[in-house]
Order: sequence, then C-alpha cells, then structure tokens
Amino acid sequence: MSFKPLIKKILKKTAEFINPPKKITANVVSLAPTDLLNGRKALITGGTSGIGKAIAKAFINAGATVVITGRNENKIADCLKELSEINPISKAYGIKLDNTNIDSFPSKFTEIQNIISGKTIDILVNNAGINQGGSYNCNENDYDNILDTNLKGAFFLTRLVSNYMVENKIQGNILNIASSSSLRPADSPYIISKWGIRGLTLGLAKKLIKHGIVVNGLAPGPTATPMLIKEDTHNISLPNNPSGRYAMPEEIANMAVILTSGLGRMIVGDIVYMTGGAGIITFDDVNF
Repeated sequence: MSFKPLIKKILKKTAEFINPPKKITANVVSLAPTDLLNGRKALITGGTSGIGKAIAKAFINAGATVVITGRNENKIADCLKELSEINPISKAYGIKLDNTNIDSFPSKFTEIQNIISGKTIDILVNNAGINQGGSYNCNENDYDNILDTNLKGAFFLTRLVSNYMVENKIQGNILNIASSSSLRPADSPYIISKWGIRGLTLGLAKKLIKHGIVVNGLAPGPTATPMLIKEDTHNISLPNNPSGRYAMPEEIANMAVILTSGLGRMIVGDIVYMTGGAGIITFDDVNF
C-alpha cells in the first residue's frame, strides 16, 4: 500500500492551514442597457450556460434578438425563461442543435429563420465547445468529439451562415470564441481545436470582409463557467494566473457586444485576448 497520496493530501491541508487561500471576488461592471445592437438578430451556439448565456444576456440588453442553441431541451427552456426577463422589447428563442451533426445544419437553419419570422440573422457567435477527456492520453472517441464540436462544427456552420449573408447582401458579424489555449503548445485535442479556431478566424476575416462581413475572435483565459468551476463563483481566486482570479462570463460578454456592434467595424481578423495574463505574459500557470 502506498502512503504517497495520503502524505500529499496532508501536506496540502497543512499548507492551506498555514497560508489559507485568499478569497477573491470580482466587482464586474456590465454594459448599461444600450441600442448598440438594436434590431440585430444573433445566433449563439452553446448559449444555455457560461459564456454563451452571458453573451445572450448582453446582446438582449443591447437591443438584439437572440437565438440560442443547445443539446438539452430542458436547459434551453430554463435559459429562455431567464433571458425573457431582461428586456421586454428584445426577444429570445432557442433551438436544439448538436454541433457534431453537420447534416442537420441546413434544416436547422431554415427552422431558425422560421422562428424569427424570416428576418435576417446578421450575427453568428461560434461559442459551443467541450473539453471532456482533453488530455494527451485521451482516446480516439474523445479526440473526435472535441474536434468535431469545437472546430468542425464551427467551420461548417460558419460556411452555411456566411454564404447566407453573402447571398442576401447582409453586412454582419461572425465572432468565434477562441481561447488563451491557442497561444500554448498544443498537447491536447482542446488546444488543437482552439489553434484551429484562431486560424479559421484569420482566414474567414480575409475572405469575407470584401462582402462587409466582419470576422473576429474573442479568447478568454480561465473563466468562471460550469466547465471549470461548476456553479460556485463565491471565490474566483486563481493564484497561478497573473491577475490572481478567473474571468467572469459577463466580462467576456461586454467585449462580445463591442466587437459585433458598429463600434467594432474596423476591428477585422483580430483575436481579443481576455486572459488576465494567462498565456499572454506567462506560460507557467499550466503544467505541461
């Protein structure tokens, strides 16, 4: 019997007793209600929780109508109930969509257009993403699931929506949710997928700007979402991040509004990093 795990646990508890972890919260400043996105129609993938839900809230607060996607109908319904209380003028809709089911995209997009009564979608936010089993030692199924969800799905959905924008002469926005991981050496399927999103953002920005479609990326660092810290945001301390804490989804959402509004029309092909320093000024916050 090995006592090493027990000894490590005791040493960790002892260290925490001598130097208790500092409790950190964030005084998050959200954008006040505006008309920055007044009349706009946004499709947000993975919009039932975390960053996607925060972006949906911020968009509605800025006057947009949103359509969120998710894989769980109950979560979609719960999220729509929450979104409906933000702005009585703007509306929120939801649709079940699996980012790995590429063949369903055309019919789902037709369904989305029917939901919003044929009005034009002029913002796409590629936010859906997973990181299950995302290590170097993952199995093939995990690898495929992560790459298909995070990158392949985003590629084919963007192609569908951007072609629709071009055909209908819609000068809209595409915002890809990248990650500070796209700056790190790629030793996992998740990081590989975010490198792909970074490259896709650059390529699409160059291809689509001639049609008046602005493409950018938003790259959060460690963020207080269910993927990382479940639902507990009472302490967002993250000592190995230079900022000392996780980012809050609302902070990411503020920037999403700016990048997809008229304020951001000359920001083209950029990745805006909101990392607290993680990946930007240091790599020693992650064990490789």
